[in-house]
Amino acid sequence: MNSYTTLNDSELLNLLKKGDRKAYTIIYHRYKVLLYQFAYKKTDNKEEANDLTHELFLMIWEQHKEIVVQSELVAFLFTVLKHKIFNHYKRKKVTDRYIDSFLSYLEFNANATTDHLIRHNELSALIESEIAALPIKMRQVFELSRKTNLSRKQIATELDISEQTVKSHMQHALKILKTRLGSLLFLIVFIHP
Repeated sequence: MNSYTTLNDSELLNLLKKGDRKAYTIIYHRYKVLLYQFAYKKTDNKEEANDLTHELFLMIWEQHKEIVVQSELVAFLFTVLKHKIFNHYKRKKVTDRYIDSFLSYLEFNANATTDHLIRHNELSALIESEIAALPIKMRQVFELSRKTNLSRKQIATELDISEQTVKSHMQHALKILKTRLGSLLFLIVFIHP
């Protein structure tokens, strides 16, 4: 691998496009710290910065045959990372609005009349049954995250799994719940005062 370290970015990129893992590893080690620091400055969150940087490099490897770099490799990497950060905040904003609307509904209904209270209890029971229907590990991750507010790292330690697995379980759980409860929550948010 020592001979690879002397290669310039253009040479490494050509090797990467051919599926050369050593070239990929050199690119990773050459730019991971700079890209992480950039992501951290934009997110002010170590976990998110780390995840975004890893997602970038995972995408680079998965799409190595199709990569088209029209400028310098480093500029390409920063541009892709910038887009990933933008998309991350866009998704996060949508998710936050979705959760805020749902929490507002629950809060509003906590002090509601008997009729509203009955609907609230039915909805809560439906949500709990959907959560209970999740696969065991996914449900454990989801419940630890939402009910005890443990961090991703604490959940990983508690369940003896990786932080990436925790993240994956949370993303899948939210996607499943959004699919199963999405139209119901839409009705709640837009029909009920």
